[in-house]
Amino acid sequence: MLIAGFPAGAWGTNCYVVAPAAGEECVIIDPGHRAAPGVEDLLAKHRLKPVAVILTHGHIDHVASVVPVCGAHGVPAWVHPEDRYMLADPEKALGQAIGAQLLGELTVGEPDDLRELSDGSVLELAGLRFSVAHAPGHTKGSVTYRTPETAEIPPVLFSGDLLFAGSVGRTDLPGGSTAELYESLARVCLPLDDSTVVLSGHGPQTTIGRERAANPYLGEAARAAGAGPQPTPRRGL
Repeated sequence: MLIAGFPAGAWGTNCYVVAPAAGEECVIIDPGHRAAPGVEDLLAKHRLKPVAVILTHGHIDHVASVVPVCGAHGVPAWVHPEDRYMLADPEKALGQAIGAQLLGELTVGEPDDLRELSDGSVLELAGLRFSVAHAPGHTKGSVTYRTPETAEIPPVLFSGDLLFAGSVGRTDLPGGSTAELYESLARVCLPLDDSTVVLSGHGPQTTIGRERAANPYLGEAARAAGAGPQPTPRRGL
C-alpha cells in the first residue's frame, strides 16, 4: 500500500493520499487549507487517479480544499452527517470568526457529490478497504478510518483529531465533549493491536502500542472510559 502525506496550510493539517501502489487509483483524506497544490503534486509524482475524498470531520482545517479537489477530478466526498453542516458554515462550527483575509482563501460549501457515512460502515474504494468508526468528542461527527492488516503491512488508523502522538484533540469548540472523547478513545483505539500505525490529523505518526504505553489520555481512557481531565489543545482547530 502507498501512503503519502504532507502538512497543509495555516494549521499544518495532515492530508493523505492512499493507494494500493503507484500508478493506480487512490483516495484522498482531509484536503485542508491550501492542500490542492500538494495533492496535485503527489498525484503526479505517483501517477495516481483519485476516486474519492474521505473526511475525518468537518472542521475547516480538514475540509477547506474539498470543493476544488473534488471538482478538479469529478469525485465524491464522504463525511459523517453530524458534521455535514460545517462545510457550508465553518464559522458556526468553530463558534468564532475565521477572519476575512483567511476566509477569502477558502472555498466554502459542499462538493457536487457529498455522501454520508455511518459507524461500522466499510468503504471499498480504489481497491482498498476502509472500516469506519464514529468517534465523537472533538466534533459530533468525527470518524476514524482503519485499513486491514496484511502479510506485508500492519493495520493503519487514520485518526483525524481523536488521537495524536502524545495527546488528543481539543474538546472546547462547539460539539466537543470530553466525556465523549474518552469514550471514543476507549471504544475505537484501545481494542486495536499495538502494531497499528496511527496517522493523525496533526503531528507525526505513531503506533497504538506507543500511545498505550506513554499517552496519558489513552491511559486515562483505559482506567475510566468516559472520564478524565480536560485534554490539552493541539495544533489546528
